[in-house]
Amino acid sequence: MAQGMNETPLPPILNGTDSFKDIRKIIHVDMDAFYASVEQRDNPELRGKPVAVGFGAKRGVVAAASYEARRFDVHSAMPSVTALRKCPELIFVRPRFETYRAVSNQIHEIFSAFTPLIEPLSLDEAYLDVTENLAGIALATEVAARIRARIREETGLTASAGISYNKFLAKMASGQRKPDGQFVIPPQAGPAFVEALPIGKFHGIGPATEAKMNRLGIRTGADLKDRTLAFLQDRFGKSGPYYYWLSRGIDHRPVRPERVRKSVGAEDTFSSDIIDFAGAHEGLRPLMAKVWSHCERHQLKARTVTLKVKFTDFQLITRSRTFAQPLASLVALDETVVQLLGPLFPLAKDIRLLGVTLSSFDAVAEEPEIRQFDLFGNGS
Repeated sequence: MAQGMNETPLPPILNGTDSFKDIRKIIHVDMDAFYASVEQRDNPELRGKPVAVGFGAKRGVVAAASYEARRFDVHSAMPSVTALRKCPELIFVRPRFETYRAVSNQIHEIFSAFTPLIEPLSLDEAYLDVTENLAGIALATEVAARIRARIREETGLTASAGISYNKFLAKMASGQRKPDGQFVIPPQAGPAFVEALPIGKFHGIGPATEAKMNRLGIRTGADLKDRTLAFLQDRFGKSGPYYYWLSRGIDHRPVRPERVRKSVGAEDTFSSDIIDFAGAHEGLRPLMAKVWSHCERHQLKARTVTLKVKFTDFQLITRSRTFAQPLASLVALDETVVQLLGPLFPLAKDIRLLGVTLSSFDAVAEEPEIRQFDLFGNGS
């Protein structure tokens, strides 16, 4: 068995105790090319072919790419024209978000048979704390294997899993055996794994932070570990302590199954530039309907409305309004958006993207927080 796949006793190296009971067993489950895999499952003619979920128009963006497409370096968030240039045989399929959500619900039902401690990150990935699982299984690797087997049996799809003693390392582990595999980082291997990890591979460190760290001579986890807590706090503020402990393989964040949704948003990039108020208002209508419908379904009452506008030169602006009382209706939302939109006209430059977000909720969401959805979604 390859290194990393063995489940070993969990030593008390992280919390200074003399017992194993405080060491957690965390699984990160990540569906393989989720949106594209659903499309290939449902349409046999797409199997074995390079597929991109998204709109193949000039302004389109790839929401998800099959593994066949990834061999051509096609990936999510890539402009459609770039993807087609890299892979002329690429087949674009329009997204079916209701189908993806239905499949996601099936997968979460499977999770819930093993543990109530489930923290969804999106439709296609989640953290599970299986330290004390409902099946009474001692080894987290066996729990992960059973979950993946049930997902395959009940949905026809494959999932990868990472198993470790904290969320960060479980997330890092899930990418080690993709697709359709699993990988374990036990506590005694965690610090060394992080030290060898390039900074750009750290989950949560984006290109801007990576570039800043590189300028400071930090290119690997080992470089990060060499910096003092004071140094990292001075350069990275509140994130400094988080980076300091991550570099040592330590992440105390719990799996949070009851995270409250902070915002719900929808946005769209238009195939043709918007040049007038009527066109902008018309483009915003389905977005308002989408977010309002979602909030009604989950009994979320918002007091803040945010309008997002991206111009053709990619300048991005937002305009917000917060009320003392929650919005009472879709009509009230529409009136607020019109008030935020009106002062932008006449336009100095055309609009390529519009978005609407609702936040400042007075009610607790019925479901855990997930990423903001848009008309392209996310399917890794």
